[in-house]
Amino acid sequence: MDQDLAPLPFMKMHGLGNDFVVLDARARGIDVTPSLARALGDRHRGVGFDQLALIEPGRDSDAHLTFYNSDGSTSAACGNATRCIARFLMDETGRDRLFLTTDRGALEAVDAGQGAVSVNMGHPQLLWSEVPLAEEMDTLELPIDGAPTATGMGNPHCTFFVPDAEAVALEEVGPRFEHHPLYPERTNVQVASLIGEDRLRMRVWERGVGVTLASGSSSCATAVAAARRGLTGRAVEIVLDGGTLHVEWREDGVWMTGGTAHVFDGVLTRDWLEALE
Repeated sequence: MDQDLAPLPFMKMHGLGNDFVVLDARARGIDVTPSLARALGDRHRGVGFDQLALIEPGRDSDAHLTFYNSDGSTSAACGNATRCIARFLMDETGRDRLFLTTDRGALEAVDAGQGAVSVNMGHPQLLWSEVPLAEEMDTLELPIDGAPTATGMGNPHCTFFVPDAEAVALEEVGPRFEHHPLYPERTNVQVASLIGEDRLRMRVWERGVGVTLASGSSSCATAVAAARRGLTGRAVEIVLDGGTLHVEWREDGVWMTGGTAHVFDGVLTRDWLEALE
């Protein structure tokens, strides 16, 4: 870790319980290594998070965001973290519309009122090579138990539609399919059931993390998969363990809207950082 080991400020945020540590590197360069991400993500010896997000200056955008999972791996997209950081930047600048870049691409964020933020997560990736899958096939129904749908939203997703999402042992199903041979980059795993017109109950296993209370990209992938399978229209309500997100698959991309929370600010001490060396 190439740091000067000066105390390092951070922010703790969450979107429907999907929680993040956010490091602001716009004024100070921060070298995030896998070991730093894992140490910060430790809920007993670090701060704890589902994802770590790094804010850096944007070249042709308001900021660039990079995401790390709690196991130290990276993710191109994190919808709830994007919404939370957009809310922070909107409050900082007084603006109600921002353009952010991620490894997923350029994302537009709009103030939705009362602390909520809408983010365009981009067009879904529906071809096997885009998700990606290990071999050519139809992504609508994969040739594995449960015939799930594969969707790319900047990261891979595997969505199972089941009669009752509550009855699924996600702690067993999640890791088994996260590492399925069809997904060379591993995958997020969702189980979803239709509980009303254009209303889905969904639970999430995130790759590199485990069970999470919510996931923005997973919600987008599930909404797209449900529309493709004719279960819902293109605007749906997704009920997660941590709350509700609204997702609409529009002509310009998949828009996701929900609440955000800036929980607290803290500082990583010099002693803690030195212990990582």
